Amino acid sequence: MKLLLKEDVEGLGDCGDEVTVKDGYGRNFLIPNGKAILATPRNVKQFNHQKSIVQARLKKVVAAAQGRAGEISQVTCVITKKAGEQGKLFGSVTTQEIVEALRSKGVEIDRRKIQMKEAIKSLGEFQIPIKLHQDVTAEIKVIVVAAVEVKKEKEAGTEEAEKTETAPESESADEDKAPEEA
Repeated sequence: MKLLLKEDVEGLGDCGDEVTVKDGYGRNFLIPNGKAILATPRNVKQFNHQKSIVQARLKKVVAAAQGRAGEISQVTCVITKKAGEQGKLFGSVTTQEIVEALRSKGVEIDRRKIQMKEAIKSLGEFQIPIKLHQDVTAEIKVIVVAAVEVKKEKEAGTEEAEKTETAPESESADEDKAPEEA
C-alpha cells in the first residue's frame, strides 16, 4: 500500500514522503490516526499544493525572524548585581532578568527563547543566544557589572551632599535653640 505521510513517523519517514507499507499497518494505524493518506494522483497533487503554500508561509516567518534577529543583535544589556571582591556574583543572572533588561530597551522576548547553557555567575561580558525560530538565532551582548561600584559612586556623591547639607542645618538648629533659652 502506498501512502503519503502527513507528519513525521519514526522509523518510516518524514512529512511529505511517499512510502510503501503493509496494508494492515496503513489501514489500521496510519490512516485512522491521521498520520498518512492514500497516495492517489489526486491526493499527491493536493498535498503538493498544500506543501507549497506552507513553505511560502514558512519563508515569510523566517524572513521576519531574521529581520528581528538583526534588531536584537544590536542590543546590549547591562545588568548590575551584587558581587564579591573576586568578581563572583551573589546568586546568578537569570533569563527573567535578561528579559526585563531587554524590555527596558524596547525589545519584547519570551524568556524561554533565551538559550543559556549555564547560569551567569561572574562579572563580565557574555554573548547569549536567543532562538527566535528553529532556523534563526540571534545573539545579544550582556554585560554584568558589580552593584558595589555603583553604590560607592552614589555614597561618594551623597557624602559630599550630606556635608553641604549638615553645615546649614547645624546653624539653623543653633538659631532655634537661642530664642527658647531667652
